[in-house]
Amino acid sequence: MGVEQSCKSNVEEKVRRVRLKSVNRQQMVLRAVEVEKLVPEDHEVRAIWEFVGQLDLSRYYEDIKAEEGEAGCSAFDPQVLISVWLYAYSKGIGSGREVSRLTEEDSAYQWITGLRAINYHTVSDFRVDHKEALDELFIEVLGLLSAEGLISLERVMHDGMKVKACASGDTFRREERIRVHLELAREQVEAMGDPRTAEEVNPRVAKARQRAAREKKERLEKALEELEAIRGGKSSLEEKKKVRASMSDPEARIMKQSDGGYAPSYNIQVTTDGKEKIIVGVGVNQCASDYGELIPAMEKVEENMGRSPDQVVVDGGFISRENILIMEEKKIGLIGPMGDGAEQSVGQLNRRGVDGAFRPEAFHYDEGSNTYRCPAGRVLRPDGKEEQPGRINYLYRAKGADCQVCRFREKCCPQSGARGRRIRRAVDDPVVVAHKEKMETEEAKQIYRHRGEVAEFPNAWIKEKIGLRQFRLRGLIKVGMEVLWACLTYNIKQWIRLRWRPRWA
Repeated sequence: MGVEQSCKSNVEEKVRRVRLKSVNRQQMVLRAVEVEKLVPEDHEVRAIWEFVGQLDLSRYYEDIKAEEGEAGCSAFDPQVLISVWLYAYSKGIGSGREVSRLTEEDSAYQWITGLRAINYHTVSDFRVDHKEALDELFIEVLGLLSAEGLISLERVMHDGMKVKACASGDTFRREERIRVHLELAREQVEAMGDPRTAEEVNPRVAKARQRAAREKKERLEKALEELEAIRGGKSSLEEKKKVRASMSDPEARIMKQSDGGYAPSYNIQVTTDGKEKIIVGVGVNQCASDYGELIPAMEKVEENMGRSPDQVVVDGGFISRENILIMEEKKIGLIGPMGDGAEQSVGQLNRRGVDGAFRPEAFHYDEGSNTYRCPAGRVLRPDGKEEQPGRINYLYRAKGADCQVCRFREKCCPQSGARGRRIRRAVDDPVVVAHKEKMETEEAKQIYRHRGEVAEFPNAWIKEKIGLRQFRLRGLIKVGMEVLWACLTYNIKQWIRLRWRPRWA
């Protein structure tokens, strides 16, 4: 026991005599940092900086007000701010405040900025203040990628995806409720007065509050405008009364999501070149349907690349007779399945109460007399025609007197027996017929099988890696710019993968 106490005493004595380096977390440390060594030579942030350095940024310089010999702070180089945002998006970061924080803490951002922190307003404003310059930047990037052999335009794949808006479904209100909120917002803006005269709070805080109140009022005014636009697409008075718009993002629309649910969203249209999966066209709209987006998408590709693609591959959501005719006029090969409309026709007949045994396919057409004969033996004669893009519907109708006394009336024409049963004979345009025949060939089927791996690849990348599952910005213009930033980032990431990385292999 005495030996143990002696050993313990020796240890305590040793602890008292040792000299250690203390940790002082209250002190300020000044140390030398070699900025160039903040990131390794093969770090992708160097690739982004190198690529942006090849671009013509003169449109961005035109908006800079700080000049040599004049008062005011120097502006950040547009190459710095563009590179910061591209790197941020490549890491799935779309928050301006988070990007600002990272310029103070993360070595990759510090390498771009040369250890200079960038405040939140500078970062956020730059993202949305230069729409025309950003459009030109996207086109110039495509030019560089094309010069490196990454784009061919021999075959492009087009697809759409729904991205949630910066608003919730609970923000949708009818006109009466929006007007109440608008009146309150106007009163709030008027009551706040001049922020420079505010004494109870910091003038800077007061100015921020006034800006927030003003933006809220502007959104509500925009919501009323959007209500009128939505009403224009409604036919009945009852539907017009039920129209609603979001008070947070008035230009957003309720759309069906990939998981089957519904949410305020925007429809993003992406055109991808088949060679190396480079995005060559991008657009944003408020329409939940894709039918009307194929032609604008091809026009956007032509605007970006200087010519139209040789062939475009799409899914059935983009195929309509009108689109087939226009693609033929533009000399663009179209690959995509076309539905026969059978489900829609069956649904209409069911709503009218027509029995399955008396559907159009049960009526016999006599080409010689140009008449139909119904299952009961009655004759249906020509009754005019309906002309549609790519199709002519020839109408045939039975005599009302024949249908009135027919024992099958309740099964055949329960709602139109007095006028007589009517059916259509559809005749497609030869161009439409040729498209249907083409899609039955093995070559077309083989091409279509590759649509998913090309068209859906950038969509998945933008959602998973860039993190664009919900917008952070509001309004159609700003949302379009956020999509363009994401697509720019995607294209440059492909350049890094295909051209820059192999240099380090």
